[in-house]
Amino acid sequence: MKKNSKLSGFYLGLIFFLMYLPIAVVVVFSFNQSKLPVAFTGFSLEWYDKLFHNTAMMEALGNSLILGVSSCLISAVIGTLGAVGLSRIHWRSKGLLEYISILPLMIPEIILGMVLMAFFYMLGLPFGMLTLLLGHTVFCVPYILMEVKARLVGMDPSLEEAARDLGAGPFRAFWDITLPLIMPAVVSGSLLAFAMSMDDVVISIFVNGPRLSTLPIKVYTQLKTGVTPEINALCTLMLAVTLFILLLYSLVKRGRKK
Repeated sequence: MKKNSKLSGFYLGLIFFLMYLPIAVVVVFSFNQSKLPVAFTGFSLEWYDKLFHNTAMMEALGNSLILGVSSCLISAVIGTLGAVGLSRIHWRSKGLLEYISILPLMIPEIILGMVLMAFFYMLGLPFGMLTLLLGHTVFCVPYILMEVKARLVGMDPSLEEAARDLGAGPFRAFWDITLPLIMPAVVSGSLLAFAMSMDDVVISIFVNGPRLSTLPIKVYTQLKTGVTPEINALCTLMLAVTLFILLLYSLVKRGRKK
């Protein structure tokens, strides 16, 4: 028992050192009075104030929010309809279709970004918000599809059948019976997809145009010139937003289980 507890303590210490300690350092130095990341000289909100008065950064934040919300709304419709369609077919190739539907999650982002860039170039689409929206929708759909598909597996099909027997059409039965039951899964999948969209760098770099910048791309380009306190402050805010979204995601999933 003592040996196992020592191994557990070593494991937790290693995880904290490799993952959580760098995060803690970034958060602490975002409130540092000094611009030099050498020692903590005093508490200050100066860098957060400068961050919110940075026009380019706020514009990039607005682009990321528009992109995240738009891609999640489109993905919610496609992913929900796809999950419902997959649950109702009984083809021999159903397993293959389910595998293909979540393939964007398993393909390395750099390969997916290159493929999308080549595809959009062949179509002659101007690189910008449209290509970003299409690219983010591609990798957001599987998150929602998997959540909804898992919810449909545990749902009693006789509920919708009873509605059909009482005279409801296919659309009315889906709207009044199935959709309310799977809505928690749609919401939790959308929250997870939104968090992934807000944090994406690799695919966005490949399919973005020269005149548009999202928040993760802005952070990436500024980090090339060095880590500034404003970047520390921005990373802290993005971390807080991501944790808040994941908290909502876990609460929705817990409510769904109940």
